[in-house]
Parts: sequence; C-alpha cells; structure tokens
Amino acid sequence: MLLSVLVPVFNEERLAAGTLKELLAVEFPGETEIVVVDDGSRDRSWEVLQSFEDNARVRLIRHDRNKGKGAAIRTAAKAATGDSIVVFDADGEYDAADLPRLLTPVLEGRAEVVYGSRSFGSHSAYSFWYVMGNKGITLAANILFNSYISDLETCYKLLPRQLYLDLNIRSGGFGMEAELTAKLLKSGIRPYEVPISYTARSREEGKKITWTDGVQALWLLGRERVRRSKRPAIGR
Repeated sequence: MLLSVLVPVFNEERLAAGTLKELLAVEFPGETEIVVVDDGSRDRSWEVLQSFEDNARVRLIRHDRNKGKGAAIRTAAKAATGDSIVVFDADGEYDAADLPRLLTPVLEGRAEVVYGSRSFGSHSAYSFWYVMGNKGITLAANILFNSYISDLETCYKLLPRQLYLDLNIRSGGFGMEAELTAKLLKSGIRPYEVPISYTARSREEGKKITWTDGVQALWLLGRERVRRSKRPAIGR
C-alpha cells in the first residue's frame, strides 16, 4: 500500500523545514509519498520548502493565493497517487512518529478509516475554551449521527484516497474537518480511533483556528445531517 501524506502549509517558515525533516525520518511499514501544498504563504515558507524539491519522496505544489486548509488538502489529494491519504500539519503540534499507528488497523484488516485521537491535558491544551469547543463540536456530531467518536477536529485522519475524492469535500478552510467527518458518519462509516500525542501552540506562536471556525463546524454538521446523499463506495 502506498500512503500519501498531505502537508498543507501557510506562513510556517520557522517550522516547515523541521516538521518535514521529522516526517521524512519516520519509518513507515510501506511506501510513502509526501505532497506539500504551500497555500499562498506570505512569508518565506515557499523558499524553505524548495530546499526539499530534490527529495524523490516529496512533491511541492503552490497556490498563487491563500485558499484555506481544506482547499490545500483537496489540491494535494488530487495530485497524490497513494492508495490512502493522511494529513500532516506543518505547525509542530503533532508528532510525525505517531503516523504509523494509524496504519496498523488498516494493515491488519480491521479498518479503512482511522482517526488519531488527542488526549488533552494541561501541557497540551491551548486553552480551556479551545478544548471545550473541540469537545462541544465532537458531542454535536455524536448526537446528530448517533455515533461515539472522541476527537472530530483531529488533523490525523487516514482514509482511502478514492473515498476522500468521492465524498467531495468542498469546505475551503478548517470546516473541512467537520464536513469530512459528517459525510463519513452519515454514510455509516465509523472511524477507528487510535491515541496520539499533541502539544498545542499559542496564538503568539502562530495558531490560526478561531471561534468562528467552531461556529462554521456546527453549521456544517447540521447541514450534512439534513442533506440527502448517496453512500460512497469504500475500499475501491
């Protein structure tokens, strides 16, 4: 199985090189490719990323303007060639060494969609309201779709590439997390969850998500709950 790791980047000149080196150092139980999309960064992120263009495992793509995380992932997924995809943010909050954990249930035939579930603690939470917002959005999804997932907003979501394309995720920004999860749950697909480590950064360190993204996530969950849709074919 070829795994495509999708890396959206926006104004991460300080962290992009380090996080990509961390990702390249991970020993995966199979072949991987890394598709990086610079989402119209206004700092030196693109120049930093170009230092990796000679690496055979890395593909670089650039948006001419900022379109949002969801749009960057959509671009990366269309350009990828892997059987499965997973997103890796270049912001230093997630540990790349956790990624093989998501592959284990897939390789063992126990799942095709796997989420990395964060356990928030005093050392890893950005703020009380950030954690409560995440838990509130996850609770809303569980109520609306009669499910029991623990972390809707996690970046680590591994799924078949064709399934992602079939779901037709249109949200351009952070709302793609809620739209993707809602469409999976509505289709009867329950993500398999594995624990991962997480250390949130502060607003001063570059954290971008805001309370308005939480409101949008709730709206998207409600929209998908009432929308009529066809169940996508999993595992094509």
